[in-house]
This record gives sequence, C-alpha cells and structure tokens, in this order.
Amino acid sequence: MRTDFLILMKQELVIIAIIFVLLFIKVGSKEWKNENILNLVNLLLLFNFVAGFFWNEDGILFNEMFKTNKLIVTEKSILSLGTYIISLQSYSWLKNHKHVIEFYMLLLSTLVGMFFMISAGNLLMFYLGLELSTIPLAALANFDLEKRKSSEAAFKLIISSAFSSGLLLFGISLMYGTTGTLIFSELSQHLDGNPLQIFAFILLIAGFSFKISVVPFHLWTADVYEGAPVSVTSYLSVISKGAVLFVFVSVLYTVFKPLAVTWYNILFVLSVLTMITGNLFAIRQNNLKRFLAFSSIAQVGFILIGISGASQTGTASVIYFVLIYIFSNLGAFGVIGLVSAVTGKENIEDYKGFYKTNPLLSWVLAISLFSLAGIPPTAGFFGKFFLLMAGAGQGNYILITIAALNMIVSLYYYLKVVKAIFMDENESPIEKLAIPASPKLALFICIAGIVLTGLMSYVYEYIYSLTSSF
Repeated sequence: MRTDFLILMKQELVIIAIIFVLLFIKVGSKEWKNENILNLVNLLLLFNFVAGFFWNEDGILFNEMFKTNKLIVTEKSILSLGTYIISLQSYSWLKNHKHVIEFYMLLLSTLVGMFFMISAGNLLMFYLGLELSTIPLAALANFDLEKRKSSEAAFKLIISSAFSSGLLLFGISLMYGTTGTLIFSELSQHLDGNPLQIFAFILLIAGFSFKISVVPFHLWTADVYEGAPVSVTSYLSVISKGAVLFVFVSVLYTVFKPLAVTWYNILFVLSVLTMITGNLFAIRQNNLKRFLAFSSIAQVGFILIGISGASQTGTASVIYFVLIYIFSNLGAFGVIGLVSAVTGKENIEDYKGFYKTNPLLSWVLAISLFSLAGIPPTAGFFGKFFLLMAGAGQGNYILITIAALNMIVSLYYYLKVVKAIFMDENESPIEKLAIPASPKLALFICIAGIVLTGLMSYVYEYIYSLTSSF
C-alpha cells in the first residue's frame, strides 16, 4: 500500500517536496541570491516535468477520492511543462523581487491543487483541489506590491472566485441531495434528469464557466489579466484554465453522460456567445494583456465546440489544443513580459517599429499570434482544425459555420498587432533588449512547440490513444 501511495501520487509528492525545499531555504540562516534561487527552482521544475514520464501506474486511492492513469499523468505533465516555461520567463521580473521564494511557494501550491483536482474521483475532492488552486492565485495577482492595479486585480479575482465557488458548492450539495453520493463512478447511475438535478447541473456548469472565462461569466478576466504581473497572467491564462478544462471534459463525458442532450444545448449557446464576445472586445483593446484576455475568451469558445463533440476525438482535441495553447500563449506573454520588465510598456502602440530594434522578439511574438489565429502551418491551425472536426461529429454545421466566421474576425485583430510590429513607424521605438538565458530558453521551447507539435502527427495520435476509455 505504501509503495502504491508513493507511485500513484508521485507528481503531487514531488511538487510538495519542492515546496518544502523552498521553505527550508527561506527559514535558513544563509541568505540566497535571487539568481541562485531562480536557477535552483528551474532545475527542480525541470526534474518535476521529466519525472512525470517514469514509474507511472494506473490506480485508485482513498475509496476513489484519488485516481490516476496514463491520460491523467499526461495532463499533469502538460501543466508541469507550462509551469516550467513560465518560471523561465519570470527571470527578468523576479531577479530583483524581494519575495522570490514566496512567489514560488504560492505558485506550486496552486499547481498541487490542480493536480489533486485532475485526479479527483469525488466531487468533494474536486472542490478542495479547486480551492487550493484558486486562493493562492489571488495572492499571486497582488504580487506587484507597489502597484494599485495589482491589488485591484487580486480583489476582483478573489471576489469572483468566491462567487463561483459558492455556485459550485451549492450545485454539489443539490447533486448529493438528489443522488446520495459524491463519487464520480456512482453519480452517473443515479442521474435521471429530474428538474432538481438539471438545476444542480446548471449551477455546476456556471461554476466551471467562471473558472475558464465563458461568457457571461467572463467579466473578471480582462481586469485581472491587466492588473496582475505578466507571469501570473500567463499562469492564469494557460495553466489554470487548462487544468479546469481537463476536469470539465472528464466530468461531462463520464459523470454527466446521461445528461448529454442537456449539456450539448448549453454548450452550443455558450460557445457562440463566448466566441463572438471575445472577438468583438479583442478588436477594441490597446493594452496587450487585455487584448490576450479577450483572445483567450474567444479561444475557450472554440474549445467548447470540441467538447460538444462528446467523443474520443473531442477529448483528444481539447487536450491537444491546450498543449498548443500553452506554447502559443506563453510565446506571446514571454515577449510581453520581457518588454514590461525592462520598459514597463504594455500597449500595442508601444510596439510600433519593434522589429527594427528587436527582430528576434518580433518574430517570436508574430509566430505566437499566427498560431493563436490558427494560420497554417503553425500548430494552432491543427489544434482548431481538430476541435472543429470533433464538433462536426454531432452534425451541427451551423455551429461550425459560426466558428469559421469568428476565425476570420480574429485574423483582423491578431494581424493588427503584427502590422504595428513590422510596418508602422515609431520615432522612439522600444530599445534593443538583452535577453537573459532563461527567458531565451523559454521562447525557444515555445517556438519549437508551435512548429513541431503541429507537424509531428505522433503527438496527437499519442493523446488520442490515451483517450480510448471515453
């Protein structure tokens, strides 16, 4: 039993061990330099990512409170990779920060919560993991301690999260009242679609929708993205959303499969509203973090189309797209973070003439935006293609047509940024930036991921093979 515990919870235990290492460094008598702490943490996070490929077994612990299999391990490894990239990108910002260790302890606490949430086999365990992953994020959003906007972002995040958690917990309570169980494997056997169950299910959908910024539960997103430090915004946009999406797909396809007709109609409406709203508001943004906030809202609309497919292809396409989205979004945020850390500039107008002084960073940002727009041959094109193919499996071509039209709209605002970088003139462009080794490695990983993930069919095929249980 002890061996099973150590192997099945390996990824969670590694993260907890890293947190304890940082705690010992913090309380130790020797004062560490920020550069040494950052290098150590990056090394430990790389070890955490690599460890996810070894000694993996399928199993269940604590009366189905915790479960794991190859698919769950892969999902956690994707999040570990994203966290490692974000840590590398944070070097320029954190090297002069007073609270580097505290930053990583909070960050890794949220990651542990996400891991427990993904492995949850019980609604209560899922809720505890969700709260553990959310509360430290509010503190992280306030990590630019001298900026008022950062405090405002933290306040809005915690208030929105509290409201969504209340809806979610109320839905869980009603679901338990109508079924008599919280265990995922037993819930589906007690679902008969009575009005109280439908109401409880809608509350659960609302709780999930807040976490992944689905319209009309998206109002917190742009303000929090703008106010939080760029590294925290990156984490919110890809890691936090990715973890909730992994659970969302699993819960819909297994636990709530008897209510498939109900949730398909709900997802149809939400996906259309989310795509249209995200795209229309992205066009109007000047701040790049707000721009990417509404871009991420529109991307979630496409993901909902894939989920609506209710098939093995739907599961595989969502996981594949989250992986691509991590590379694409972190590539964009990596450049924005570097510029923000050195110059404090975050508006699209500031990037006019950026190519003349920073050609390498310009191409990284442009390729990342091309991938987000779904322009071939970047991985983003293949990601959206598989999402639309999964949605088309239901035969609803009206939804696919709406998605295609929204892709055309998104081209406009992504290319608007590219135009500012390469074509617009600026009398005082951003000066040439020195790129430290860690952020340079992060940008290289992102660009390699954007190019290779789409061209190497093995990646999608491997993910598809893991989803055979759905």
